[in-house]
Amino acid sequence: MMTNLGEKATTFLELHQPGNPVILPTVWDAWSAKLVQEAGFRALTIGSHPLADSMGKRDQEGMTLADVLARVAEITAAVDIPVSVDLESGYAQKPATIIEGLLEAGAVGFNLEDTVHSEGGRLRTPQEHADLVAELRAAADATGVHVVVNARTDVFMRPDTGTPAERLESALTRLRLAAEAGADVLYPVGRHEPDVQRTLTAELPRPINAIGIPDQGSPAYFAELGVARVSFGPFLQRALTAAANGLLAGWR
Repeated sequence: MMTNLGEKATTFLELHQPGNPVILPTVWDAWSAKLVQEAGFRALTIGSHPLADSMGKRDQEGMTLADVLARVAEITAAVDIPVSVDLESGYAQKPATIIEGLLEAGAVGFNLEDTVHSEGGRLRTPQEHADLVAELRAAADATGVHVVVNARTDVFMRPDTGTPAERLESALTRLRLAAEAGADVLYPVGRHEPDVQRTLTAELPRPINAIGIPDQGSPAYFAELGVARVSFGPFLQRALTAAANGLLAGWR
């Protein structure tokens, strides 16, 4: 049993192997987390969208950091495997506050996106995002726990940032800077065509997180593309919602 956060963080980072991706089913409460652990997965991630839905709040920072960390603590108390957390754009909190709260809640990794929800949804500049990653990396390192930083860019989800080719180049620029700033994993969020995914895994210097849909694809598909980590975003919760609706339909 892993009880030490430092051990969990090291174990979690070691699971990120390009071509042999760690699958992180995306959960939202203690029940879904226990389901994932009992199914045999070696780690998991908490998604902001399903978490917000489970609380009756909206995604894009309709929750506070305190809201998120309270649920994280419930989840880490229910499972023993490493837990990572989608922290959106940081909830307008200081890096030291984020890291302290994350570790107190028992998590050993986090996602950080470059859309600033507290400022009208603007996109951070590439260097601004990298600077925040560097501050979070320093705050984490000061604790002695190698918190796994997953730097995310939203440019592929933002048509206003240019043509597909321009968005690819922007993502590469942003994520290279994030890697230099201390990110352990890079997350060009979106569903990508195989050639785009291969470009991302080939040209970026850190393990790549891709998004999967539970009833489509397979670990082998992402392994062939060089991906090191697959998470499900809101799609596991959506698949379970569809299944539940089917069960309930006959009882209306």
